[in-house]
Amino acid sequence: MNVKIYLYIVGAMVCAFALSGVNFDKFIRKNKVVEARILYFVLSFIGGYLLAEFFWGFFAGGLV
Repeated sequence: MNVKIYLYIVGAMVCAFALSGVNFDKFIRKNKVVEARILYFVLSFIGGYLLAEFFWGFFAGGLV
């Protein structure tokens, strides 16, 4: 399997862990639990993508 896919998965997990420390209660309206969870997952995937691309460019891009 491609190494980049593993980087995306690990990056999304790290970002989800990091986002768990943020208090979203001030930003989310009442009775919008589903939307808050969708936002949480989208932010996790976006952060995971950016983190994976950074590491891929930093380590793999520098070796080529």
